[in-house]
Amino acid sequence: MLVETADKRLKAIKEFTEFGSGFKIAMRDLEIRGAGSLLGEIQSGHLEQVGYDTYCHLLDEVVKEMQGIEIEPELDLQIELNVTSYIPDEYISDGSQKIEIYQNIALCKSEIDIENVIDEIIDRFGNMPSELENLLDIARIKYLAKSYYITKIASKGTAVVFTFEQSKFTIDVIKLAEKYKNKIKFQPGVKPMITLQIGTTNERQILNDVTMFLKDLEQLKLEKN
Repeated sequence: MLVETADKRLKAIKEFTEFGSGFKIAMRDLEIRGAGSLLGEIQSGHLEQVGYDTYCHLLDEVVKEMQGIEIEPELDLQIELNVTSYIPDEYISDGSQKIEIYQNIALCKSEIDIENVIDEIIDRFGNMPSELENLLDIARIKYLAKSYYITKIASKGTAVVFTFEQSKFTIDVIKLAEKYKNKIKFQPGVKPMITLQIGTTNERQILNDVTMFLKDLEQLKLEKN
């Protein structure tokens, strides 16, 4: 039988299963067990009960600071796409294994990382369900979007809206319009936005079109003077 605190932690993890919920899990864990020393010996609780995405990011920052490496602040990227993305209990029933896979996905920063995680998952658990494939696609979208200083990607009907950090907006809008024509709409402002018409609510189509759009942006950057 689980002790009360362990039961609360498991419920918190179950509640926040969407990608990018590391901070929420970490805060819930903090409420349950109280504050401890993040990196010291007096840290209470198990590492796996703390949000991996948040924990690994903080740990990486601390290590770089100790090495004297300058840390560039990361933009907070929100992804709110109308897709179902999680690890079903029927596919991975063991809680520890599920958290491990969430961790591996959260740490992906390149296509090689994504492919390695896919190979590991299939080797260990077999062919992936569509919900997990969607989760991996969102991980891919996340690392692609950060290189263009995108702060939010959100579904809006049958379209997807990309919000950018104004000071680092580097997209050649004219070339973008030439390529996508009436499929895109650009809104300048404090937070420049590009709306991409998908034309469907099909989950696979949304993820594929968003991924291809982000890859196309590499060829549409403004030339530096």
